Amino acid sequence: MPKLPVIKGGELVKFLESIGFRVTRMKGSHIRLRSEDRRATTVPVHGNKDIPKGFLRKIIREDLEISLEKFSEVYSKYKGK
Repeated sequence: MPKLPVIKGGELVKFLESIGFRVTRMKGSHIRLRSEDRRATTVPVHGNKDIPKGFLRKIIREDLEISLEKFSEVYSKYKGK
């Protein structure tokens, strides 16, 4: 199982936009994103805080509906590693 990266809320929003999600609404410090195929997620952007590992895992598995391995692969390409 790949190790999950440490990601800040704003960074996750930018990554999701790069893979086809778009911001549909913002309420307070929470940003709602939706993809063309109707997958949706909410990302908390609380200043400069990291997204908790368990919550990031929930977003990947349930909201993005991809495996952790696939996420790690796509995210590392996005970061240029």
